[in-house]
Amino acid sequence: MTGLRSYGDPCGIARALDLVGERWALLIVRELLLGPKRFTDLRDGLAGASPNVLSQRLRELEGGGVVRRHKEGAPTYELTDWGRELHPLLVQLGRWGARSPARPAGPLSVDALMIALEATFVADEATGLCAMYELRLGEARLSIAVDGATIAIARGAPRRPDAVIATDPATLRAVVFGDQKLADAPVELQGDKRLARAFFRLFARPRPGHQSAPAG
Repeated sequence: MTGLRSYGDPCGIARALDLVGERWALLIVRELLLGPKRFTDLRDGLAGASPNVLSQRLRELEGGGVVRRHKEGAPTYELTDWGRELHPLLVQLGRWGARSPARPAGPLSVDALMIALEATFVADEATGLCAMYELRLGEARLSIAVDGATIAIARGAPRRPDAVIATDPATLRAVVFGDQKLADAPVELQGDKRLARAFFRLFARPRPGHQSAPAG
């Protein structure tokens, strides 16, 4: 923890910000929510962070007990059990932040897109639905399990998906959030196509301003 700035405030919020309030820190956590990553993979997901800044934040998060580093082979980083407790907090923060009227034009990383899906999942649209989806986004493979009111996303392909959706991250984002129609998009559906099409109805685009976002 040496070198970290502190608010010097005993409030739990201030103490949390002492650990993860520096620039890029929470986005590093976001990139690790679905599992471990190498340094180069983190750089790909956080293109605006310089290698030096990324290394510094990783050291700080490791020193604070949020991230651990495995040194065997190519070093990888993963969240500790305590760090993983940030998952629902980041989903809620993403749900809140998505209602901001400012919408930067940059792309979302695959991991950021998955958190956006969690944040905009509409449980009412999934009533009676139980399905395992495989997302193929370029080289990335992800498992998405939908069971009624819940959604669970993990890195890696499921063993027996009910439906497979293959596209690129930008197209998935555009179709899910209503900027492009599925019928006009370069999306390949395999397996149970009815379930595959149902996937795109499970998410809502958050409304800007102070209006309530969909329940998830």
